[in-house]
Amino acid sequence: MIEKRIEAFIRANEEDEETFQTLMIELFRKQFEENTPYRAFCQEKRKTPRTVKRWQDIPFVPVDAFKHLTLSRVPVEETVACFMTSGSTSGQRGKHYHADLTIYDASMDETVRRFVVDRPMRIACLFPRASELPNSSLAHYLNRIVDQYGKEGSGYFIDSSGIAFDAFASFLKEATCDDEPVLLLGATFSYVHLFDHFQETTFTLPKGSRVFDTGGYKGQSEALPEATFYETLSAQFGVPLESCVNMYGMSELSTQYYDRGHATSPAVKVGPPWIRTRIIDPLTGDDLPYGETGIIVHYDLANTNAVTAVMTEDVGYAHEDGFVLLGRAEGAEAKGCSLQLADFLQVTGGTR
Repeated sequence: MIEKRIEAFIRANEEDEETFQTLMIELFRKQFEENTPYRAFCQEKRKTPRTVKRWQDIPFVPVDAFKHLTLSRVPVEETVACFMTSGSTSGQRGKHYHADLTIYDASMDETVRRFVVDRPMRIACLFPRASELPNSSLAHYLNRIVDQYGKEGSGYFIDSSGIAFDAFASFLKEATCDDEPVLLLGATFSYVHLFDHFQETTFTLPKGSRVFDTGGYKGQSEALPEATFYETLSAQFGVPLESCVNMYGMSELSTQYYDRGHATSPAVKVGPPWIRTRIIDPLTGDDLPYGETGIIVHYDLANTNAVTAVMTEDVGYAHEDGFVLLGRAEGAEAKGCSLQLADFLQVTGGTR
């Protein structure tokens, strides 16, 4: 069963291009056979299991397709989870259905252990519990970190009523008194609210502490330039820039990218061995020369139920260690993304 082999590959967490290539092609064959709208799209592109020989040749789906179609190998009623996008731009929410969370959780576990934390720590989570946001992939993700690595004294400091500023400050002061490293987990905009609230107060967290953020601002707060945000984060909590770690993830994916701290900006995003990235021209779908700015396309082996290849609306360029994320597509690049989506919906009919 291919799912078992993919899980084993993820748990091994080792670079193995040959195995990655083999599993991606085999998974593409399954998705071609069992995902009806995706099969129609691939056939229109003349990309079939007979013609696709490399993972780079697997047809990618525009990310907004998740808002218009059910991309699932199994019937929706047989899935165990549905993670949804915020829908902050159009009001429509993309839906990523999961037949099983075994591989999804394996991908999370191994990336967290590799990039965030590998031993029990006292954790402060600045994001709601999964029970409050059952369709949030981030809530599931952060809750799993707390469950697996959170020592006694860990807790959640945000709910439907907002951030519990006083309780959070007490948590930080106690950790400082105990001289025990802590891990802060939160959405980017949560920290901006902390900056606003603690304008006259800074903290000096114990050596070895780390600050994790993800998600960007998404209209929640006044945006700060990336370098300014991380300089403020470092100063607010008394941790070096190298200990401020950003996660780049999407509800439409099952794997996340990380940077290795923000001593330099913009930071390079790095992924585990079961995900790959291409930088393309959105009008042609062709790869761009190394270092040239284009649209980011991800190939995620952990996306077993939907589609492995997803074209984002994010702009970036390739780096020898990964890629650099520059922001959302605008102008000609955004138009190219829209044309790719229109092409996909025309072929598939654009209905759920």
